[in-house]
Amino acid sequence: MRRVVITGMGALTPIGNSVDAFWENAIAGTSGAAPIKTFDASKFKTQFACELKDFKAEDHLDRKERKKYDMFTQYALVAVDEAIKQAKIDFENIDLNRVGVIWGSGNGGIQTFENQLKEYHDGDGTPRFNPYFIPRILVDIAAGVISMKYGLKGINFAPVSACATSTTAIIEAFNYVRWNKADMIVSGGSESPIGAATIGGFGSLKALSTKNDDHATASRPFDVNRDGFVMGEGAGALVVEELEHAKKRGATIIAEIVGGGMAADAYHLTGTHPEGEGAIRGMNLALEEAEITADKVDYVNMHATSTPNGDVSEIKALDAVFEKRNSLLVSGTKSMTGHLLGAAGAIETILCAQSIKHQMVAPTINVENFEEACKNSYNFPVGKGVPAKVDYALSNTFGFGGHIAAVLLKRYEE
Repeated sequence: MRRVVITGMGALTPIGNSVDAFWENAIAGTSGAAPIKTFDASKFKTQFACELKDFKAEDHLDRKERKKYDMFTQYALVAVDEAIKQAKIDFENIDLNRVGVIWGSGNGGIQTFENQLKEYHDGDGTPRFNPYFIPRILVDIAAGVISMKYGLKGINFAPVSACATSTTAIIEAFNYVRWNKADMIVSGGSESPIGAATIGGFGSLKALSTKNDDHATASRPFDVNRDGFVMGEGAGALVVEELEHAKKRGATIIAEIVGGGMAADAYHLTGTHPEGEGAIRGMNLALEEAEITADKVDYVNMHATSTPNGDVSEIKALDAVFEKRNSLLVSGTKSMTGHLLGAAGAIETILCAQSIKHQMVAPTINVENFEEACKNSYNFPVGKGVPAKVDYALSNTFGFGGHIAAVLLKRYEE
């Protein structure tokens, strides 16, 4: 089976609009939460989110692109541009029929959908719909647009598995490259969900934190006083490539992908299995594929959304998989970025790759009193990042519908 590596990454996050800025702020323990600016949320139970900071689409995309594409697609293009530049791809000297795009989103163009229907409702009843309305809302459109921009004619599709989406996309890219169906795939996910429909909808599920007076510390995985997740937005992009193809073109190898596990909780519409059964299967499948035992893993970036039940069920899953606890580094970086829904897995995979590259681990922030299940187990860096030996790093993501996806990275060696 062919070996698969990461040769480029791009990030657009609430704590940094590039991979370097994202990493620097994550290691520093920066909170991305702030009062919502995208719309007037004053009447909502939750009035804050992790929005992008100092991002202007016009600095990256021309007027025609901005007119045609929803923000989730615009975010995708910006992150992919950074990843492709880092990978130093010369598209004139590779077979574009062997380069694909597997890119996902949990919600697609939900802002476009909301705004268009509001315009229709507030109008005189005449159906004046934007001609770009349908292509703007399609979940798969970002994958198509990326392929068109760079002329990538290989595999092209958009997986959707709610908040596990971009991890699913990365695992799919890993599989198609190692199966010799492609030499390179641009993969990841993007999300632009901060609007009345999503804040109101998730709020009605009681999934969101309502700590409006203390928004900077509202996302607090593992803390006894957590009360829900904080919505985030952005994109994460990875260039996933076959090892020999990467070496032939002189690419810098950031990390190797060695395992991916996908499973289902088969339990509840929106909640994880209380004993973490699906998560256990996902992690074990990733380890099995990599042909390593759990004790080899140095770091786990947990899904850890800061919901009361979800964090505990994931800890129980870790307990079932890992015997090496006190030395196993774990963190919940959504404490800083918020939950980017379908894009979460991609930016957290990037953090895993950065952990391997820099031999450091990003922290969990805002933890004051650890949940009982977390006490006396695992190594939880809190507040600031810590230096650490990281040869293997695992990223977990779970989605509504019971979707489980876990991807395992390794420090590259010849």
